[in-house]
Amino acid sequence: MTLAAAPLRRLLDRRFVLAVVGVWTLCRVVTTVILWQVAHHWQDPSIYDQPGVPRYFQFATLWDGAWYERIATEGYPEQLPRGEDGQVRQNAWAFYPLFPALARALGAVTGWEFAVTGTVVATVLGYAAALVVAGLLREKVGRGPALGGVALLGSYPSAPTFQVAYTESLALLLLAAVLWMLVRRAWWAAAFVALLTGLARPVALPLGLVALVAVVLRWRRRGSEPLGAGELAGMAAALVGCGLAGLIWPALAWNGTGVPDAYTVTMSAWRGGEGVVAFQPTLERVQWLWGDLAGLLVLALGLGLLVLAVLGPWAQGLGPELRTWCLGYTLYLFAALDPWTSIYRYLMLLFPLFVLMVGGGWPASRRWQPTWVLVLRTVVIAAVLVGWQVWWTWELFRFVPPRDDPP
Repeated sequence: MTLAAAPLRRLLDRRFVLAVVGVWTLCRVVTTVILWQVAHHWQDPSIYDQPGVPRYFQFATLWDGAWYERIATEGYPEQLPRGEDGQVRQNAWAFYPLFPALARALGAVTGWEFAVTGTVVATVLGYAAALVVAGLLREKVGRGPALGGVALLGSYPSAPTFQVAYTESLALLLLAAVLWMLVRRAWWAAAFVALLTGLARPVALPLGLVALVAVVLRWRRRGSEPLGAGELAGMAAALVGCGLAGLIWPALAWNGTGVPDAYTVTMSAWRGGEGVVAFQPTLERVQWLWGDLAGLLVLALGLGLLVLAVLGPWAQGLGPELRTWCLGYTLYLFAALDPWTSIYRYLMLLFPLFVLMVGGGWPASRRWQPTWVLVLRTVVIAAVLVGWQVWWTWELFRFVPPRDDPP
Protein backbone atom coordinates (compact mmCIF):
# COMPACT_ATOMS: atom_id res chain seq x y z
CA MET A 1 0.00 0.00 0.00
CA THR A 2 1.39 3.44 -0.95
CA LEU A 3 1.81 6.23 1.59
CA ALA A 4 -0.97 8.20 -0.11
CA ALA A 5 -3.33 5.21 -0.08
CA ALA A 6 -2.93 4.53 3.64
CA PRO A 7 -4.60 7.72 4.94
CA LEU A 8 -7.27 7.44 2.23
CA ARG A 9 -8.19 4.00 3.49
CA ARG A 10 -8.38 5.30 7.04
CA LEU A 11 -10.49 8.26 5.97
CA LEU A 12 -12.90 5.99 4.14
CA ASP A 13 -13.43 3.90 7.27
CA ARG A 14 -17.20 3.85 7.42
CA ARG A 15 -17.59 4.47 11.14
CA PHE A 16 -15.18 7.37 11.08
CA VAL A 17 -16.86 8.96 8.06
CA LEU A 18 -20.28 8.62 9.70
CA ALA A 19 -18.96 10.13 12.91
CA VAL A 20 -17.47 13.12 11.08
CA VAL A 21 -20.62 13.63 9.01
CA GLY A 22 -22.76 13.35 12.13
CA VAL A 23 -20.71 15.89 14.07
CA TRP A 24 -20.61 18.31 11.14
CA THR A 25 -24.35 17.91 10.50
CA LEU A 26 -25.14 18.72 14.12
CA CYS A 27 -23.02 21.85 13.85
CA ARG A 28 -24.72 22.86 10.61
CA VAL A 29 -28.20 22.32 12.06
CA VAL A 30 -27.36 24.61 14.97
CA THR A 31 -26.00 27.24 12.59
CA THR A 32 -29.01 26.92 10.29
CA VAL A 33 -31.33 27.64 13.20
CA ILE A 34 -29.30 30.73 14.12
CA LEU A 35 -29.21 32.02 10.53
CA TRP A 36 -32.89 31.27 9.93
CA GLN A 37 -33.98 33.11 13.07
CA VAL A 38 -31.95 36.20 12.25
CA ALA A 39 -32.93 36.14 8.57
CA HIS A 40 -36.66 35.89 9.26
CA HIS A 41 -37.09 37.90 12.42
CA TRP A 42 -34.24 40.38 12.84
CA GLN A 43 -32.80 41.29 9.45
CA ASP A 44 -33.97 44.55 7.86
CA PRO A 45 -36.27 43.32 5.04
CA SER A 46 -34.92 45.89 2.58
CA ILE A 47 -32.25 43.39 1.50
CA TYR A 48 -34.81 40.89 0.22
CA ASP A 49 -35.22 41.88 -3.41
CA GLN A 50 -35.51 38.51 -5.19
CA PRO A 51 -39.13 37.36 -5.30
CA GLY A 52 -39.46 33.60 -5.20
CA VAL A 53 -36.10 33.05 -3.49
CA PRO A 54 -36.50 32.11 0.20
CA ARG A 55 -35.22 34.67 2.67
CA TYR A 56 -32.68 32.26 4.11
CA PHE A 57 -30.86 32.03 0.77
CA GLN A 58 -30.97 35.77 0.14
CA PHE A 59 -29.62 36.33 3.65
CA ALA A 60 -26.85 33.84 2.90
CA THR A 61 -25.72 36.01 -0.02
CA LEU A 62 -24.90 39.13 2.00
CA TRP A 63 -21.52 40.87 2.04
CA ASP A 64 -18.87 38.96 0.07
CA GLY A 65 -21.68 36.79 -1.27
CA ALA A 66 -23.01 39.80 -3.18
CA TRP A 67 -19.62 40.25 -4.85
CA TYR A 68 -19.46 36.57 -5.79
CA GLU A 69 -22.99 36.82 -7.21
CA ARG A 70 -21.89 39.75 -9.36
CA ILE A 71 -18.87 37.76 -10.59
CA ALA A 72 -20.99 34.68 -11.32
CA THR A 73 -23.58 36.67 -13.27
CA GLU A 74 -21.55 39.52 -14.81
CA GLY A 75 -17.90 38.45 -14.70
CA TYR A 76 -14.98 40.74 -13.89
CA PRO A 77 -14.73 44.33 -15.16
CA GLU A 78 -12.37 44.93 -18.08
CA GLN A 79 -11.47 48.34 -16.67
CA LEU A 80 -10.79 49.20 -13.05
CA PRO A 81 -13.48 51.59 -11.77
CA ARG A 82 -12.07 54.87 -10.53
CA GLY A 83 -13.50 57.74 -8.51
CA GLU A 84 -13.30 61.44 -9.36
CA ASP A 85 -9.93 61.58 -7.57
CA GLY A 86 -8.53 58.89 -9.85
CA GLN A 87 -8.31 56.29 -7.06
CA VAL A 88 -9.38 52.75 -7.87
CA ARG A 89 -12.69 51.91 -6.23
CA GLN A 90 -13.72 48.61 -4.68
CA ASN A 91 -14.35 46.06 -7.39
CA ALA A 92 -14.66 42.36 -8.15
CA TRP A 93 -10.94 41.78 -8.82
CA ALA A 94 -10.43 41.56 -5.05
CA PHE A 95 -12.34 38.26 -5.04
CA TYR A 96 -10.96 34.98 -6.34
CA PRO A 97 -12.79 33.17 -9.17
CA LEU A 98 -13.00 29.48 -8.32
CA PHE A 99 -15.98 29.66 -5.95
CA PRO A 100 -18.25 31.78 -8.19
CA ALA A 101 -17.27 29.58 -11.14
CA LEU A 102 -18.50 26.49 -9.28
CA ALA A 103 -21.72 28.24 -8.29
CA ARG A 104 -22.27 29.43 -11.86
CA ALA A 105 -21.70 25.90 -13.18
CA LEU A 106 -24.29 24.49 -10.79
CA GLY A 107 -26.72 27.22 -11.85
CA ALA A 108 -26.19 26.34 -15.51
CA VAL A 109 -27.15 22.74 -14.77
CA THR A 110 -30.07 23.37 -12.40
CA GLY A 111 -31.37 26.80 -13.40
CA TRP A 112 -31.21 27.93 -9.77
CA GLU A 113 -30.42 31.49 -8.73
CA PHE A 114 -26.96 32.25 -7.35
CA ALA A 115 -28.44 32.78 -3.88
CA VAL A 116 -29.25 29.07 -3.91
CA THR A 117 -26.26 27.70 -5.84
CA GLY A 118 -23.72 29.70 -3.82
CA THR A 119 -25.22 28.43 -0.58
CA VAL A 120 -25.43 24.83 -1.80
CA VAL A 121 -21.85 24.80 -3.13
CA ALA A 122 -20.48 26.27 0.11
CA THR A 123 -22.41 23.75 2.21
CA VAL A 124 -21.37 20.72 0.16
CA LEU A 125 -17.74 21.84 0.08
CA GLY A 126 -17.97 22.34 3.83
CA TYR A 127 -18.76 18.66 4.30
CA ALA A 128 -15.87 17.71 2.01
CA ALA A 129 -13.55 20.03 3.95
CA ALA A 130 -14.64 18.53 7.27
CA LEU A 131 -13.82 15.03 6.02
CA VAL A 132 -10.38 16.04 4.73
CA VAL A 133 -9.59 17.98 7.91
CA ALA A 134 -10.71 14.99 9.98
CA GLY A 135 -8.59 12.61 7.91
CA LEU A 136 -5.51 14.80 8.25
CA LEU A 137 -5.97 15.26 12.00
CA ARG A 138 -6.66 11.56 12.51
CA GLU A 139 -3.44 10.80 10.70
CA LYS A 140 -1.56 12.95 13.20
CA VAL A 141 -3.37 12.69 16.55
CA GLY A 142 -5.93 9.89 16.30
CA ARG A 143 -9.68 9.49 15.98
CA GLY A 144 -10.94 11.15 19.18
CA PRO A 145 -8.92 14.39 18.98
CA ALA A 146 -9.70 14.63 15.26
CA LEU A 147 -13.45 14.49 15.91
CA GLY A 148 -13.05 17.00 18.72
CA GLY A 149 -11.18 19.37 16.43
CA VAL A 150 -13.86 19.07 13.75
CA ALA A 151 -16.59 19.75 16.32
CA LEU A 152 -14.90 22.98 17.46
CA LEU A 153 -14.23 24.03 13.88
CA GLY A 154 -17.90 23.53 13.03
CA SER A 155 -18.98 25.47 16.12
CA TYR A 156 -16.58 28.38 15.70
CA PRO A 157 -18.12 31.90 15.77
CA SER A 158 -17.75 32.48 12.02
CA ALA A 159 -18.67 28.90 11.08
CA PRO A 160 -21.86 30.17 9.37
CA THR A 161 -19.57 31.03 6.45
CA PHE A 162 -19.30 27.29 5.81
CA GLN A 163 -22.89 27.36 4.56
CA VAL A 164 -23.35 30.80 3.02
CA ALA A 165 -21.98 32.20 -0.26
CA TYR A 166 -18.43 32.61 1.04
CA THR A 167 -15.18 30.86 0.10
CA GLU A 168 -14.32 29.50 3.57
CA SER A 169 -15.41 25.95 2.71
CA LEU A 170 -13.45 25.88 -0.53
CA ALA A 171 -10.36 27.46 1.02
CA LEU A 172 -10.40 25.03 3.95
CA LEU A 173 -10.86 22.03 1.66
CA LEU A 174 -7.94 22.95 -0.60
CA LEU A 175 -5.69 23.99 2.28
CA ALA A 176 -6.28 20.81 4.28
CA ALA A 177 -5.75 18.73 1.15
CA VAL A 178 -2.38 20.37 0.42
CA LEU A 179 -1.24 20.01 4.03
CA TRP A 180 -2.24 16.35 4.07
CA MET A 181 -0.39 15.70 0.82
CA LEU A 182 2.73 17.41 2.14
CA VAL A 183 2.52 15.35 5.33
CA ARG A 184 2.29 12.18 3.23
CA ARG A 185 4.98 13.37 0.76
CA ALA A 186 2.56 13.20 -2.17
CA TRP A 187 4.53 15.98 -3.84
CA TRP A 188 2.96 16.14 -7.28
CA ALA A 189 -0.58 16.13 -5.93
CA ALA A 190 0.38 18.84 -3.44
CA ALA A 191 1.74 20.97 -6.29
CA PHE A 192 -1.49 20.66 -8.29
CA VAL A 193 -3.83 21.46 -5.42
CA ALA A 194 -1.56 24.30 -4.29
CA LEU A 195 -2.09 25.86 -7.71
CA LEU A 196 -5.85 25.65 -7.16
CA THR A 197 -5.50 27.60 -3.92
CA GLY A 198 -4.18 30.42 -6.08
CA LEU A 199 -7.69 30.69 -7.54
CA ALA A 200 -9.45 30.46 -4.19
CA ARG A 201 -7.56 32.22 -1.38
CA PRO A 202 -4.26 34.12 -0.85
CA VAL A 203 -2.46 31.56 1.31
CA ALA A 204 0.48 30.77 -0.97
CA LEU A 205 3.19 32.39 1.15
CA PRO A 206 2.60 30.47 4.42
CA LEU A 207 1.77 27.33 2.46
CA GLY A 208 5.10 27.64 0.67
CA LEU A 209 6.82 27.78 4.05
CA VAL A 210 5.16 24.48 5.02
CA ALA A 211 6.24 22.95 1.72
CA LEU A 212 9.81 24.11 2.34
CA VAL A 213 9.84 22.55 5.82
CA ALA A 214 8.44 19.27 4.43
CA VAL A 215 11.09 19.22 1.70
CA VAL A 216 13.92 19.96 4.15
CA LEU A 217 12.75 17.23 6.51
CA ARG A 218 12.62 14.73 3.67
CA TRP A 219 16.06 15.79 2.43
CA ARG A 220 17.56 15.24 5.87
CA ARG A 221 16.37 11.62 5.79
CA ARG A 222 17.93 10.90 2.40
CA GLY A 223 20.66 8.78 4.05
CA SER A 224 18.25 6.22 5.47
CA GLU A 225 15.55 6.75 2.83
CA PRO A 226 17.28 7.34 -0.52
CA LEU A 227 15.78 9.93 -2.85
CA GLY A 228 15.05 9.04 -6.44
CA ALA A 229 14.97 11.44 -9.36
CA GLY A 230 11.16 11.26 -9.49
CA GLU A 231 10.73 12.25 -5.86
CA LEU A 232 13.28 15.06 -6.19
CA ALA A 233 11.29 16.42 -9.13
CA GLY A 234 8.10 16.14 -7.11
CA MET A 235 9.63 18.04 -4.20
CA ALA A 236 10.69 20.82 -6.55
CA ALA A 237 7.20 20.81 -8.10
CA ALA A 238 5.57 21.24 -4.70
CA LEU A 239 7.75 24.27 -3.96
CA VAL A 240 7.14 25.77 -7.39
CA GLY A 241 3.40 25.09 -7.16
CA CYS A 242 3.13 26.98 -3.89
CA GLY A 243 5.18 29.82 -5.34
CA LEU A 244 3.11 30.11 -8.50
CA ALA A 245 -0.11 29.98 -6.48
CA GLY A 246 0.65 33.44 -5.15
CA LEU A 247 1.16 34.84 -8.66
CA ILE A 248 -1.75 33.33 -10.58
CA TRP A 249 -4.51 35.74 -9.60
CA PRO A 250 -2.47 38.98 -9.76
CA ALA A 251 -1.33 37.85 -13.23
CA LEU A 252 -4.91 37.15 -14.34
CA ALA A 253 -6.04 40.52 -13.00
CA TRP A 254 -3.24 42.18 -14.99
CA ASN A 255 -4.26 40.28 -18.11
CA GLY A 256 -7.94 41.10 -17.61
CA THR A 257 -7.51 44.84 -17.08
CA GLY A 258 -4.20 45.73 -18.68
CA VAL A 259 -3.05 47.20 -15.36
CA PRO A 260 0.05 45.43 -13.98
CA ASP A 261 -0.85 46.06 -10.33
CA ALA A 262 -4.61 45.69 -10.76
CA TYR A 263 -4.96 43.26 -7.87
CA THR A 264 -2.89 45.21 -5.36
CA VAL A 265 -4.48 48.58 -6.13
CA THR A 266 -7.90 46.94 -5.91
CA MET A 267 -7.06 45.55 -2.49
CA SER A 268 -5.84 48.97 -1.38
CA ALA A 269 -9.30 50.36 -2.25
CA TRP A 270 -10.58 48.61 0.89
CA ARG A 271 -8.05 50.68 2.85
CA GLY A 272 -9.02 54.04 1.41
CA GLY A 273 -6.36 53.84 -1.30
CA GLU A 274 -3.48 53.27 1.10
CA GLY A 275 -0.92 50.65 0.12
CA VAL A 276 -0.03 47.79 2.40
CA VAL A 277 3.09 48.27 4.51
CA ALA A 278 4.14 45.02 6.19
CA PHE A 279 2.93 44.76 9.80
CA GLN A 280 1.70 48.37 9.88
CA PRO A 281 -2.08 47.70 9.69
CA THR A 282 -1.92 45.25 12.62
CA LEU A 283 0.19 47.59 14.75
CA GLU A 284 -2.09 50.53 14.03
CA ARG A 285 -5.21 48.48 14.78
CA VAL A 286 -4.10 47.16 18.16
CA GLN A 287 -2.86 50.61 19.19
CA TRP A 288 -6.20 52.12 18.15
CA LEU A 289 -8.07 49.53 20.21
CA TRP A 290 -5.97 49.49 23.38
CA GLY A 291 -3.58 52.43 23.21
CA ASP A 292 0.02 52.71 22.06
CA LEU A 293 1.81 50.77 24.78
CA ALA A 294 -1.07 48.55 25.90
CA GLY A 295 -1.83 47.60 22.31
CA LEU A 296 1.72 46.43 21.72
CA LEU A 297 1.65 44.49 24.98
CA VAL A 298 -1.63 42.79 24.03
CA LEU A 299 -0.21 41.86 20.63
CA ALA A 300 3.01 40.54 22.13
CA LEU A 301 1.06 38.52 24.69
CA GLY A 302 -1.18 37.00 22.02
CA LEU A 303 1.73 36.05 19.79
CA GLY A 304 3.65 34.68 22.77
CA LEU A 305 0.73 32.48 23.81
CA LEU A 306 0.40 31.17 20.27
CA VAL A 307 4.08 30.30 20.04
CA LEU A 308 3.89 28.61 23.44
CA ALA A 309 0.80 26.65 22.41
CA VAL A 310 2.26 25.48 19.09
CA LEU A 311 5.82 24.73 20.19
CA GLY A 312 5.03 23.09 23.54
CA PRO A 313 5.02 19.31 24.04
CA TRP A 314 1.20 19.38 24.13
CA ALA A 315 1.32 20.13 20.36
CA GLN A 316 4.00 17.63 19.41
CA GLY A 317 1.48 15.20 17.97
CA LEU A 318 0.55 17.71 15.25
CA GLY A 319 3.92 17.23 13.61
CA PRO A 320 6.22 19.85 12.10
CA GLU A 321 4.09 20.62 9.05
CA LEU A 322 0.92 21.59 10.94
CA ARG A 323 2.90 23.48 13.56
CA THR A 324 4.71 25.38 10.83
CA TRP A 325 1.38 26.22 9.21
CA CYS A 326 -0.01 27.67 12.43
CA LEU A 327 3.03 29.89 12.97
CA GLY A 328 3.56 30.82 9.32
CA TYR A 329 -0.08 31.67 8.64
CA THR A 330 -0.30 33.78 11.80
CA LEU A 331 2.82 35.69 10.78
CA TYR A 332 1.30 36.21 7.33
CA LEU A 333 -1.91 37.60 8.82
CA PHE A 334 0.13 39.86 11.09
CA ALA A 335 2.22 41.17 8.19
CA ALA A 336 -0.24 41.46 5.31
CA LEU A 337 -3.78 42.04 6.53
CA ASP A 338 -5.83 44.63 8.34
CA PRO A 339 -7.17 42.61 11.30
CA TRP A 340 -10.66 43.96 11.73
CA THR A 341 -14.01 42.16 11.71
CA SER A 342 -12.91 39.65 9.05
CA ILE A 343 -10.24 38.30 11.38
CA TYR A 344 -12.77 35.75 12.72
CA ARG A 345 -12.92 34.13 9.28
CA TYR A 346 -9.20 34.24 8.67
CA LEU A 347 -8.47 32.49 11.96
CA MET A 348 -10.59 29.47 11.03
CA LEU A 349 -7.78 28.21 8.82
CA LEU A 350 -5.75 27.66 12.00
CA PHE A 351 -7.84 24.53 12.52
CA PRO A 352 -5.00 22.45 14.11
CA LEU A 353 -5.30 24.68 17.18
CA PHE A 354 -8.72 23.20 17.92
CA VAL A 355 -7.02 19.88 18.62
CA LEU A 356 -4.90 21.59 21.27
CA MET A 357 -8.02 23.10 22.86
CA VAL A 358 -9.46 19.64 23.50
CA GLY A 359 -6.12 18.38 24.81
CA GLY A 360 -5.47 16.06 21.87
CA GLY A 361 -2.12 17.35 20.63
CA TRP A 362 0.13 15.21 22.81
CA PRO A 363 2.17 12.49 21.05
CA ALA A 364 0.66 9.03 21.37
CA SER A 365 3.34 7.89 23.82
CA ARG A 366 2.44 10.65 26.30
CA ARG A 367 -1.32 10.76 25.86
CA TRP A 368 -3.08 10.25 29.18
CA GLN A 369 -6.48 11.88 28.75
CA PRO A 370 -9.41 9.43 29.01
CA THR A 371 -12.05 9.63 26.31
CA TRP A 372 -14.74 11.05 28.57
CA VAL A 373 -12.54 14.02 29.48
CA LEU A 374 -11.91 14.78 25.81
CA VAL A 375 -15.64 14.55 25.07
CA LEU A 376 -16.54 16.77 28.01
CA ARG A 377 -13.98 19.41 27.04
CA THR A 378 -15.20 19.34 23.46
CA VAL A 379 -18.85 19.76 24.44
CA VAL A 380 -18.15 22.61 26.88
CA ILE A 381 -15.92 24.54 24.48
CA ALA A 382 -18.31 23.94 21.57
CA ALA A 383 -21.19 25.34 23.63
CA VAL A 384 -19.18 28.49 24.37
CA LEU A 385 -18.31 28.85 20.68
CA VAL A 386 -21.94 28.44 19.63
CA GLY A 387 -22.92 31.25 21.98
CA TRP A 388 -20.18 33.34 20.38
CA GLN A 389 -21.57 32.31 16.98
CA VAL A 390 -24.93 33.81 17.90
CA TRP A 391 -23.17 37.07 18.70
CA TRP A 392 -21.16 36.95 15.44
CA THR A 393 -24.29 36.39 13.34
CA TRP A 394 -26.19 39.19 15.09
CA GLU A 395 -23.42 41.77 15.25
CA LEU A 396 -21.47 41.09 12.07
CA PHE A 397 -23.36 39.05 9.48
CA ARG A 398 -26.70 40.79 9.99
CA PHE A 399 -26.75 43.91 7.81
CA VAL A 400 -27.88 47.15 9.43
CA PRO A 401 -28.55 49.72 6.68
CA PRO A 402 -27.26 52.00 5.37
CA ARG A 403 -23.67 51.00 6.27
CA ASP A 404 -22.13 48.35 8.43
CA ASP A 405 -18.88 46.51 9.13
CA PRO A 406 -18.48 43.45 6.89
CA PRO A 407 -17.83 40.09 8.59
